[in-house]
Amino acid sequence: MANRLLIGLSKATGGIEQRKPALWSRSADLPRIPERDDDTRTRDCLMLRDMKSKSLRICVAVLSALVALCMVTACGVTADQAGTTKTTFMLSWAPDTNHIGVYVAKEQGYFAKAGLDVDIVAVSQAGAEQAVNSGVADFALSNLTNVAQYSLKGANLREVLQVQRKPSAIWCSLASNTSITRPRDFDGKTFATFGASESDAVIKRMIQFDGGTGTFDKVTVGTSTFQTLSSGRADFGGFYATWEGVQADMYGPKLNCFTEPDYGVPGNADTIGIIANEKTITDNPQFVRSFVQAAQQGYRYAYEHPDEAAEMLVKAAPDANLDADFVKRSMHVIVEGQYWGSPQDIADGKLRLGARDTQQAQEYLDFLGQAHAYTDANGNTVDTVPQADQLSTDEFLS
Repeated sequence: MANRLLIGLSKATGGIEQRKPALWSRSADLPRIPERDDDTRTRDCLMLRDMKSKSLRICVAVLSALVALCMVTACGVTADQAGTTKTTFMLSWAPDTNHIGVYVAKEQGYFAKAGLDVDIVAVSQAGAEQAVNSGVADFALSNLTNVAQYSLKGANLREVLQVQRKPSAIWCSLASNTSITRPRDFDGKTFATFGASESDAVIKRMIQFDGGTGTFDKVTVGTSTFQTLSSGRADFGGFYATWEGVQADMYGPKLNCFTEPDYGVPGNADTIGIIANEKTITDNPQFVRSFVQAAQQGYRYAYEHPDEAAEMLVKAAPDANLDADFVKRSMHVIVEGQYWGSPQDIADGKLRLGARDTQQAQEYLDFLGQAHAYTDANGNTVDTVPQADQLSTDEFLS
């Protein structure tokens, strides 16, 4: 469940626009991207586990195209005559509170002070991880689970700042479905899925931990998990507490949800943060440090000033048509839930916001290995378990 369900909030109606599937996935499969139009923006971070295609030939073709594009457009670290370094940060899909620190850093001038001219761009058709690996983008939002899975397919990525320190995934049925009151009630029911073995492993573990057998049917979600549940095609699906959970609370439909830690899923799958490729890190460490520390400052400002940060995001991303009250509520859920760490520990200097937590990350990576959820670039199951401490670093933090 890494980039599951992306939703848009319409200012005009005060309601929810359901978007097409997003790309930031915990999935071990290679990404596939649905077409977008002006009315289609989604946030299914659960799709993050789920939305990657399994064709190595497609991956190779995409990477070749991206590299060619990079050569034509002179991608990479460049400086203008004023000495400002131009760089590109790629969204995992659409603007949301996971990205908010980068928007704040730009709006507050932290990047400019560091000598950076940052272009925040929409996700490419190949996905944020592919774009960073090929050099089309210098940085992107992803998570350590994705970095680990891509490493088994030959990518050379590293997470250089980890924002989120606890899982935000929730697995839910509609509150109106009274036949489901606990995870073992998922047994024999239908799961609204995007197809990844990772999500299957999580659901099976939660059901069995609660005393069930871990057997369930599946139906592939079209554009909306909410719609799939409401139509009766499925009984339960995955969301994020910090986004869809807020939507359900403010606008409906009401959900009945269960969290991974409460039902036997170890570690943290939602190690959301900023990634770079190894070549950029090796060739331009000061450039990476400048970006990471400015972004770190942006996330810290957002954690300390959630309402002001929410207003900045809404203003800086007008095409996303975000509702300010919704974004503020999302930020307050993040702060009050301490998803980025204890605010008091951060204020006291006991915790650096953005520091990695390899222990929690590794527990989840080991769980996926035990569930045989990893695949290589050819789609074959592999038993190699990536190591979190080799795929992340704190060396660029302030």
